[in-house]
Amino acid sequence: MTSEAIKISGHYTAGQQWTPAQENTIAVYSPLDGALIGAVPIATPDTIDQVVHNASRAFVAWSATPLKERVQVLFRFKTLLEKHGSELANLIQLENGKTWAEAKAEIDKGIEVLEFATSLPQIWDQGVLEVSTGVSCQYERFPLGVVLSIAPFNFPAMVPMWTIPIAIGCGNTFILKPSELVPLTAVRLAELFTEAGLPRGVFNVVHGARETTEYLIDHPGIQALSFVGSTKVARLVYQRAATLGKKALALGGAKNHLVVVPDADPEITAKNVVASAMGCAGQRCMAASVLILVGDTGNILDKIVAEAQKIRVGEDLGAVISSAAKARIEGYIDRAEAAAYNILVDGRGASVAGKEKGTYVGPTLIEGVPAGAECACDEIFGPVLSVLRTNTLDEALAIENSNPYGNAASIYTTSGAVARYFAERASAGMVGINIGVPVPREPFSFGGWNESKFGHGDITGMDGVRFWTKLKKVTTKWTASAAQNWMS
Repeated sequence: MTSEAIKISGHYTAGQQWTPAQENTIAVYSPLDGALIGAVPIATPDTIDQVVHNASRAFVAWSATPLKERVQVLFRFKTLLEKHGSELANLIQLENGKTWAEAKAEIDKGIEVLEFATSLPQIWDQGVLEVSTGVSCQYERFPLGVVLSIAPFNFPAMVPMWTIPIAIGCGNTFILKPSELVPLTAVRLAELFTEAGLPRGVFNVVHGARETTEYLIDHPGIQALSFVGSTKVARLVYQRAATLGKKALALGGAKNHLVVVPDADPEITAKNVVASAMGCAGQRCMAASVLILVGDTGNILDKIVAEAQKIRVGEDLGAVISSAAKARIEGYIDRAEAAAYNILVDGRGASVAGKEKGTYVGPTLIEGVPAGAECACDEIFGPVLSVLRTNTLDEALAIENSNPYGNAASIYTTSGAVARYFAERASAGMVGINIGVPVPREPFSFGGWNESKFGHGDITGMDGVRFWTKLKKVTTKWTASAAQNWMS
């Protein structure tokens, strides 16, 4: 492949795209129809060194810029995101494969975090106290320096927006390493930041795959990093960064359980369960993956099946990210069938007319699954819902609590007492009551428990502010006092 064959979207640094002549490129294909839609360069160590150098130089002035002035850029960036929302949704849909409505919702959720970041001057965490006669102590927050975010393929805009506004609002300069499967949205965000007046070098994009990521993590010029991806990789990233003494927060995978009890509203439950499991083609760490039916809930399952069967592939349900993902997901369904589980709705072999090279998997429901089955334990990351049955809510909770992950758990009930009982006992950082995707709204922060997160704190809200800053404590004594004590 040559630059003449397809448009290359370069790294972004110093306010412009940059494609070093010596670098190889990665092709970018659309999951919608398999078309080649672009390419990006693979950053060499020399390129990364230069980008970190640019970000380090920019940090000197940006960190000294008053907080209220820094957030003015975020206000202007918000206006640009709203103006270009449809354009960005089109780009996300093209490179990720989700529906346009899902892509637009991703932009809107990113704007919500951005709005939180614009409030930093009003919520900035600092304080002062007279601790003794004539002696005061105060603490102030300071940015860390050059920071890094390693983002996944499933949300090309939203996941980066969990970190970018807060980190740069706090005064850091920022390097985004997007997934090589969806790198184009990241470059467009960088261009809009420049248009919003963000100084050159404050926000940078570096492309590449595993070797690029490892070099970025190891780079001595990078002070802290966030990661979102699989649990296996999240653990490795966190361990690697921690070994180097770097601040790190790595969000991993999930196996989210939805519990339905007999008193649940059948209509609301059916629609909500299917939306949770099948939205974004199941490619989100908050998607429903296991449905636990407690007691006599057969009528609700019938409605869930009917709702899943209404979904139109290519219209209501987008593509999965690649042919490898499609094969992996369908492999789980094949093995479930071989194990004699009941395939209530079968999404294998799905295709869309005119887009036969697209990578689609239809909605799938697998019933009669034991708690220890592969499809009930592994993160499939596709539109596949495994259905288990228990006699009691405590049995359902035991299954939920035994899984190693801890992003989300939800219950469907019309009983406040049952809802409270479940919420207090579910081992998950985000719990839903009649909500299948219990993503908190800002300023409530996003973050799971157990093996869904490595590091401390959450990635958004005030925890995000705390993560991207460090504290300095100053103790002051100006005048001598007649009252002497140990502090004097």
